[in-house]
Amino acid sequence: MILLFSLVLSMNPITTSILLGLTAALANGLGGAVIVQKDWERRYLRYFVALGAGFMLGTVFLEMLPESMSIAGANAPLLMLVGYFLVHFFEHTVTGHFHFGEETHAEEFAHRRRSYSVLFGLVIHTFFDGIAIASGFLISGWLGWIIFLAVILHKVPEGFTASSIMLASGRSRAVAWAASGILGLATVAGVLTMTIFGRTLTAGLPLAAGVTFYVAASDLIPEVNKDPGIRTAMVVFLGVGLLVMLRHYFH
Repeated sequence: MILLFSLVLSMNPITTSILLGLTAALANGLGGAVIVQKDWERRYLRYFVALGAGFMLGTVFLEMLPESMSIAGANAPLLMLVGYFLVHFFEHTVTGHFHFGEETHAEEFAHRRRSYSVLFGLVIHTFFDGIAIASGFLISGWLGWIIFLAVILHKVPEGFTASSIMLASGRSRAVAWAASGILGLATVAGVLTMTIFGRTLTAGLPLAAGVTFYVAASDLIPEVNKDPGIRTAMVVFLGVGLLVMLRHYFH
């Protein structure tokens, strides 16, 4: 295992980005398998969502924002805002409103066209997951790994979401699983796009930071807030603490 980890660290940034993009894509498939193969207790998914939300928010403010300001200067906040509202536009204008991780109510997704539009919205921000991973590794191995961890923590709930909306709209289990696979392909496409057009790094990272912030603050945190108990909320702090610990001991 140590030898394998050392081998990964010694790879060039593009190869590492592609391999980890594929890993993130497999996590989407795993999320789809969760909902397709068996009924899973929602509280476990909610804890996973909360941990991912905290880690992603920490990553945006402590890692991606400072690096974006460094490479894009005064344009970084504007690009982050564009990234944020790009996902907002697709989720709330093109696809309509939906809640991350809670797409299991058939009455909300009775129309097949709506399920496809929601899937399209998810594809947009999974594409930027890939952009974020590749952008991070093109800057530094540390930033790449931190962004990858932030991404991987919400990949399973993402796959769960894609599959559940398909099942809720009356699709087959095969179609539901394929939907989570499409999200995985979008992630890999984002990685490949960034590795091919590496010169757009000055825009890619802040755009990805805005998208990451949207997913954490507008998609994940509202789901956490639905839980009246304190446990789920504390897991958000655990996610932030995990990032701070990694920065302290490994950066």
